[in-house]
Amino acid sequence: MPVVATEERGGVSGDERQWAMLAHLSALLGYIVTSGWAGSAGGFLGPLIVWMMKKDTMPFVDQQAKEALNFSITICIAFATLWMFGIMTLGIGFLIALPLMLVVGLYALVYTIIASMKAYEGVPYRYPIALRPIK
Repeated sequence: MPVVATEERGGVSGDERQWAMLAHLSALLGYIVTSGWAGSAGGFLGPLIVWMMKKDTMPFVDQQAKEALNFSITICIAFATLWMFGIMTLGIGFLIALPLMLVVGLYALVYTIIASMKAYEGVPYRYPIALRPIK
């Protein structure tokens, strides 16, 4: 029997689960497209667009898109801070900053994939380490 897009899992419709998953994966796409440029600033555009489109009609998507947006903002701040550290130390700080950027990038990759899988299951997900400026 084929899976119908409106099938509910955990009280969340299939459409909501797909949009929530898209919010998380769009951040990942932004990281990949910008290749870490400007602290992966492109990572927050996808979740922002999904949140703005669906926040009034889909409560689960509203919650998950905000979570993805907040996580993307956190990653952007982390990368910007590491870049500034490297620049302010006249390049010497990049010996520390570049490996930390790799760790932050892997952290973002792993937890974004986990979040999208949970969203598709209809389970609300909160990133373990994230600022939450968007309430």
